Amino acid sequence: MNCISYTAADVEGIERATVETVSPEVVEARDGWLLAFDSGTIGRAKSAVPLSHDFAGAQMIAPIEARYAEHGLPAQFRLPGIASFATLHAALASAGYRGDRMSLVQIAATSAVRALVANPQVAIADKTDDAWGQVFLGEGFDPVDGAGRVKALSRAPDAVYASIRDGDRAVAAGAASFGHGWASIHAMRTPLSRRREGLAGRILSALAQVALDRGYERLFLQVEENNEGAQSLYARAGFATAWRYAYWNRA
Repeated sequence: MNCISYTAADVEGIERATVETVSPEVVEARDGWLLAFDSGTIGRAKSAVPLSHDFAGAQMIAPIEARYAEHGLPAQFRLPGIASFATLHAALASAGYRGDRMSLVQIAATSAVRALVANPQVAIADKTDDAWGQVFLGEGFDPVDGAGRVKALSRAPDAVYASIRDGDRAVAAGAASFGHGWASIHAMRTPLSRRREGLAGRILSALAQVALDRGYERLFLQVEENNEGAQSLYARAGFATAWRYAYWNRA
C-alpha cells in the first residue's frame, strides 16, 4: 500500500469536508469531535469522528454515548487505526465495541488524476436528476441504501454530479464536493454489467478537471479496504493512502 504524509490541518479539513458531503440531519461540534446524527444508512453521516490525530483517551466515550442516546441513536465512532488511538480502541473494546468496515482515506494531486483519461466526455451538472440517481438503485447495489445515499448526496453544498449517458440512461456516476480547502471525490458507482469499460476512470478524470478549474490542487476520497478493484483504479490515478479508519459499534 502506498502511503502519503499529511498534516494536522489536513485531518481537520478532510473530516469536516467528509461530514459536510454526506449532509447529516444534525451535526454537533464537541471538544475536538464532530458528532453526526442521521437516520439513513451512510456510516459517515451517523458517527462521531475526531478532528485531530493527537492522543485520544477514553474520556469522550460516555459524553458521546449520551448525546447519541438523546438523539435516539446508537453511538458509533469512526476512528483512525493509528498508535495514538490505541488507548481509545482498547477502552471501546472493553465496553463491548468492535471495529470493522475498514476504509482508506486517500489523497492525490488533482493534476495527476486529471491526466488519467485524455478526453473523458462526461456530463457534469450542479444537481442530481433521476438518471443519475438510478445508478444507485440498479444491479449490484442495495436499493434502500442507494436511495438514502442519493437523498443525502443531493443535499451536499457546493457539489457537482458527473455521469456518463447511454441515451436517457446513466451508466456510471460520481460526484465531487468542495470545501474546507479540499475537493473530495465520492459516490463513484458503475452497474455490474458496465464495469471494466473504463467508465469510472472517465468520471474520476472529469471531476478532477472541475476541481482544477476551481483551483483545488489536491483531492481526497475514501474507499473500503476490501474494494481491490476501486483501489487499483485510484492507484493508477495517483492516489495514496494517508490513513485507514474503522467504524466502532457495539457488537
